[in-house]
Amino acid sequence: MPSAQQVQLHTTRPKDSPVDGVGIVAILQKPSGPELLLQKQFRPPVEKVVIEIPAGLVDAGESAGESAVRELREETGYHGVAAEISPIMFNGMLPTICGGLEKLPAHVYDSDPGFCNTNLNMVHVNVDMAMPENQELKTELEENEFIEVFSLPLTNLYGECKRLEEEGYAIDARVGTLAEGIELAKRWRL
Repeated sequence: MPSAQQVQLHTTRPKDSPVDGVGIVAILQKPSGPELLLQKQFRPPVEKVVIEIPAGLVDAGESAGESAVRELREETGYHGVAAEISPIMFNGMLPTICGGLEKLPAHVYDSDPGFCNTNLNMVHVNVDMAMPENQELKTELEENEFIEVFSLPLTNLYGECKRLEEEGYAIDARVGTLAEGIELAKRWRL
């Protein structure tokens, strides 16, 4: 069992919520094919810019779906509708949620429930690219947020993750796991 210095407990989960936060899977239907909406954000615990899906904390009185739609709008400017919500996942959520992570090894930051009790729902959000609100995007970033929004083709997400890692970016576990899943589905013709 890890020592007390190696375990971080997230104690700010809203009392009316079973989860701390949400990860957002937003697929943009583009003429060239479907693309996963991603963002680049510097994360001090790993001292790198991290390739992430949009994500955030659930506010009191808010469902996972409501939180996902709000966070998507705030962080990316896109407007969407929550379509599906995953089972609760324990994933360490964001490198900034469990304070004091500088004491832990780098591989622990983003995906180890053995060290941090944060959890989340992955929420699939449908984004209608024809909506007027999705033509000229306006983010609502917090004062301390610096996010660059971009998207990558689903057909080569795995290869793009490898390329981005070679360029010095860190790949968030949720993005990497999604890319692995797509690659496995292709390899095994699922």
